[in-house]
Amino acid sequence: MSDNSKEGIAKVPRSGRLSGVKGMNDIISPDSARWEWFEDKVRHLMALHAYRNIRTPIVEPTALFVRGLGEVTDIVEKEMYSFEDRLNGEHLTLRPEGTAGVVRAVVEHNLLYEGGKRLYYMGPMFRHERPQRGRYRQFHQVGAEVLGHAGPEVDAELILLALALFDSLDLRDIRLELNSLGQLEERRAHRAALVTHFEQHISVLDDDARRRLHTNPLRILDTKNPAMQAVVESAPQLIEFLGPQSLGHFNALRSILDANGVNYRINPRLVRGMDYYNLTVFEFTTDRLGAQGTVCGGGRYDTLIEQLGGKPAPAVGWGLGIERLLELLKEQGTEPVLPVPDVYAVIAETGMLAQAMALLQTLRRLGVRVHMHAGTSDGMGSLKSQFKKADASGARFALVFAQQEMAQGAVAIKSLRDGIGEQHQVMICDVATWAQRLQSRDISESPNGI
Repeated sequence: MSDNSKEGIAKVPRSGRLSGVKGMNDIISPDSARWEWFEDKVRHLMALHAYRNIRTPIVEPTALFVRGLGEVTDIVEKEMYSFEDRLNGEHLTLRPEGTAGVVRAVVEHNLLYEGGKRLYYMGPMFRHERPQRGRYRQFHQVGAEVLGHAGPEVDAELILLALALFDSLDLRDIRLELNSLGQLEERRAHRAALVTHFEQHISVLDDDARRRLHTNPLRILDTKNPAMQAVVESAPQLIEFLGPQSLGHFNALRSILDANGVNYRINPRLVRGMDYYNLTVFEFTTDRLGAQGTVCGGGRYDTLIEQLGGKPAPAVGWGLGIERLLELLKEQGTEPVLPVPDVYAVIAETGMLAQAMALLQTLRRLGVRVHMHAGTSDGMGSLKSQFKKADASGARFALVFAQQEMAQGAVAIKSLRDGIGEQHQVMICDVATWAQRLQSRDISESPNGI
């Protein structure tokens, strides 16, 4: 171990309470159940659209993002968590977004050899930002990427995929904004016009804008500085420089969206935050989350695969912030139906535990969600306290293991919700029959005629 590493370990506090890193949050129950609910929705929807899951490392070479996202971008210049591996000197970065890693994996494993791919991912990303509502230093994204297909119908498919997800979540008040960034030569002509325009208003530009004027003037259009809005609004628009092919792609996309009844607004200032985009770019936005209004964004990136060492191939995709989306659901008052146990096992005496646990394992194998009472270190606790915990668990039924019933080879099922207090005795040997009734939440008739 190097001297530097020893010094670093020596500075670690040896006692006292430790807290998580600022802006990197624990996700605990019941919030974790909301995340699982959302993730299940995503997996179901992706399967319907024939998208396959891909999982890439959280740590990637720093060069991947410098080359992929653009050296003069906020993410690369200000927000990445980058470090040097002290064992081999390799420059590494916690991934700030998902697309570059997906493309790196596609190139490395030659995934386009047999044709185009539809892929999706879910996972944590990292950016050193000021934590605020819906924006954290560790945040989570869902991304959908189509690689190897150039047509506007694929752009439309991805937009419709995002809308289908929003619809499945009953999300409201989300707007779609569209733009086209054209191709490289068109952007170069637009870039020259932008430089001329902003040079004529140099006194209005802030430090960031002046620094980017001759390196990446397109980023100036994305400024949030109120003092610069007038000069940005009067700047030349890229759509004025688009040739017939780029306009044809954009208009074909619009016609598909129109045919599907999709409402959208053309935003000529929409440029997105990464340099790899061309042609179609889009964002889904809302007014319900304050300044953090973008919920989902993406577009076409036809040069990125070649840029990262692969054979030239078109691609398009989007990324969606999970924290922002769940915050939006909360803001509009949408609460998902979260899973609760079917039964809570109330056990009268510790001597019944072995037989009770054998039956509970059988119920679980039959698909019944079971919460078992625990606490043998100080006895099982009174039946009254166990029933109180059973009610708090959200379970619909209590499964009562009492000495009298078990002597007859039976247990009691007591309703905790509908028909509160109603109780039926069932035979343990007939568990497969009444397990189905527990899952259907109907024990209105005793399955054993008891």
